[in-house]
Amino acid sequence: MMFKWLLMFAPVFAFAQADSTAQRQEEVQFQNLFSSEMKAGVACYRIPALITAANGDLIAAIDERVPNCGDLRDNDDINIVVRRSEDDGRNWSAMESVIDYPKGESASDPSFILDEVTGDVFMLYNYMDLVKAKGVYRLKMVRSNDHGKSWTEPVDITTQITKPAWKEDFQFITSGRGTQTKSGRLLHTLVNLQRGLFVFGSDDHGATWFLIDTPIKPGDESKIVALEDGRWMINSRVAKSGLRFVHTSTDEGKSWQTRADSSLVDPACNAGFIRVPKMGEDDHDILLFSNANHVTDRINLSLRFSVDEGKSWSKGMAIYAGGAAYSSMTILRDGAIGLFFEKDDYQENVFVRIPFDWIVEKRD
Repeated sequence: MMFKWLLMFAPVFAFAQADSTAQRQEEVQFQNLFSSEMKAGVACYRIPALITAANGDLIAAIDERVPNCGDLRDNDDINIVVRRSEDDGRNWSAMESVIDYPKGESASDPSFILDEVTGDVFMLYNYMDLVKAKGVYRLKMVRSNDHGKSWTEPVDITTQITKPAWKEDFQFITSGRGTQTKSGRLLHTLVNLQRGLFVFGSDDHGATWFLIDTPIKPGDESKIVALEDGRWMINSRVAKSGLRFVHTSTDEGKSWQTRADSSLVDPACNAGFIRVPKMGEDDHDILLFSNANHVTDRINLSLRFSVDEGKSWSKGMAIYAGGAAYSSMTILRDGAIGLFFEKDDYQENVFVRIPFDWIVEKRD
């Protein structure tokens, strides 16, 4: 699928003459969207998610971790907040709370899916009541039909996308974003640390959801895209491996082929992975991948592209050499790429606009 407005900006996707990588890095501008200095009493903001709405507006969501920076199982007050931009990330709205339960209940790990057919934006997240059911994960979603200006009440989809035997398992929806296939199917990934990685989805624009009960291993936090030829591809974080694993399916998730990708080193950290649709009949889709490009440390945030469906990758454009962790990407209305990532040991969560030709102009 392709945003209709994206066709207006096809010239941005030309391969231009290259300046040096150092010059490009100097021109990258970081906008700090969320940090603890912005709100009294908040320990930190973590786990970024970014999406472009059907009208081109940007929505950035993140955990607001109040008493400490711990994850869902160890933090009794995590909210989900958003900021929006109507001009491709040049200016942003004030911070707004979308999910805010009473103390003792927490929501974490926001992720988005845009339904390009209806224009609805789905935000999915993980929930826990640390007072009444500590350790029990619930998986929920809210929906916006006005490009992120307002959201529905939360809907619990746990029983639709998990199994009763999993009730006590460590399970969660991957943060960041899901995708939509050419047929209109919505797809996303969830992790059950005891049982494997799974794909779930919806064929009725989010009214109901289903689980594809095929465990994928190895895999932790992952991103899924639908390739140009109809195959599904998942790019996975795998602990203690020092690199990414790639899973592909030719039968809509009934079976998977798995390989380690030695060209994508990784310190076991959630990454960004999106597909840029082709512009013309003679063009090809381009895959973009962002991560902390280091074997052991969460540093050196880099952006790579592939023009051959992930068989090979560019050497990468260095975005930030310092501390960098989770990242999320989207295609902006003007054809540039928006990148939202955790910077400097989670002290800042910054947005970066990157012209597309900067990324692809050196086909290394």
